[in-house]
Amino acid sequence: MTVKSKARLAVVAVGGNSLIADEAHVTISDQSVTATATAHQIAEMSADGWNLVVTHGNGPQVGFILRRSEIGMNEVPPIPMDYATSNTQGSIGYMFQRALRNEFRRRGIARDVVSLITQTLVDRNDPAFDAPTKPIGPHLDEATARQRAVEHGWVVKEDSGRGWRRVVASPLSLAIIELEVIRSLVRQGTVAIACGGGGLPVFEDERGELMRVEAVIDKDHASSLLARELGADLLLITTAVEKVAVNFGKPNQEWLSRVTLAEARRHQADGQFAPGSMGPKIEAMIAFVERTGGRGLITNPQNLTRALAGETGTEIVPD
Repeated sequence: MTVKSKARLAVVAVGGNSLIADEAHVTISDQSVTATATAHQIAEMSADGWNLVVTHGNGPQVGFILRRSEIGMNEVPPIPMDYATSNTQGSIGYMFQRALRNEFRRRGIARDVVSLITQTLVDRNDPAFDAPTKPIGPHLDEATARQRAVEHGWVVKEDSGRGWRRVVASPLSLAIIELEVIRSLVRQGTVAIACGGGGLPVFEDERGELMRVEAVIDKDHASSLLARELGADLLLITTAVEKVAVNFGKPNQEWLSRVTLAEARRHQADGQFAPGSMGPKIEAMIAFVERTGGRGLITNPQNLTRALAGETGTEIVPD
């Protein structure tokens, strides 16, 4: 049973990497355990009166699917990238949908949860198609990455000191095709799990029909767009670190607790946030806070509740 609610609205964007606790826990069962722990934190928000839309990344997961496809391509047809993303919308959505339903049941919360296959409109002529930047798949050593680049025609790049990864085109999100469906669900008090992997990239042809294109939408940018269009009060992005830092990994590293828009813009302009990791998250937050006047919050999944209480995390606020 759903409940109608005028509660505050939060868009919670869960990173695909944050579903993998460490290199020893990468199986689907392991990721499901991590998703369940994150769902416990998200359910705390619901119990505190928040309406919720959950989005999620899929970088490692879509990489696993494509790798399986490469290994088996001599026996079965390969999986296109956008179809791999749709697979993760279903599988990761299923993890959260089941975990949240169980959490709500334990707490006596009468709230439905549903996962949506979500499409994101892009420009077919976006220059991103000529300059791939979005990391997908596991981190590799340089030699392995370069070998697979030769074997499969990949573009590979070093990823913020964490290893080498395949990078693909990541065009700008222009619109969420299923926006009004999501809005309707929110009005009913239903928790919508949407924009998985940033959404499935589509463009309009000359007749206005949607056409598929192989690319990966940045989950944080799509989540920011969705939060802006829904008029959310909060955009919460979970990632691998408890707080955002400047001078990350250096002797003068400084963790940030509260950042104004002006400060966030200055740090971004100074190159403090890597394009393949924290950069898109800060860009997404700047766009959301600037447009809505709402609150942005970045932390890791296990500290979600503490961050909401102001005990940790990095808060991005208007000037």
